[in-house]
Amino acid sequence: MEHVEISRECEAVQIPAGTKVTLEKGLEAYITQSLGGTITLQVPAYGGLFRIAGKDADAVGKRPEDAGAPASQSGSIEDMVWEQLKTCYDPEIPVNIVDLGLIYGMEVKDQSDGTKRVEVKMTLTAQGCGMGASIAYDAKQKLMGLPGVSEAEVDLVWDPPWTPQMISPEARERLGIE
Repeated sequence: MEHVEISRECEAVQIPAGTKVTLEKGLEAYITQSLGGTITLQVPAYGGLFRIAGKDADAVGKRPEDAGAPASQSGSIEDMVWEQLKTCYDPEIPVNIVDLGLIYGMEVKDQSDGTKRVEVKMTLTAQGCGMGASIAYDAKQKLMGLPGVSEAEVDLVWDPPWTPQMISPEARERLGIE
């Protein structure tokens, strides 16, 4: 964990609650993870974990690219959606939600105004996981940033139940499973 001081006010999302807060200038924090275009901070004064967007990386002395490469915004809308979902991480697991096997389905629908609506069905590693709201919010915000997307919905589902066998071979290797 890298110790940092917050150099300016910045918006953050409290983990796991998903509540938006403003982190104050001068707070001490520790970077616990920088993946998928976001930075996860442990902020002792606030008693927990908070996620900031890559655009606010300068508030902790980093550049946006230090938070992880943003997804490509070229190709088909379906490809862009999958690439964006691969930039979403559980703040405690260094594997994206696609490779963890948490995405059960994705559908892109045409809107009457020519824009797109993206609907995602995802699960969590456990029903009691407190990260659900935070991960779903992160995914939705990233999908809304895609060109032509006017609506995004990320629904948590529990059927079928998630199992470790749903993890991709690459992620299994990264996590040291089998």
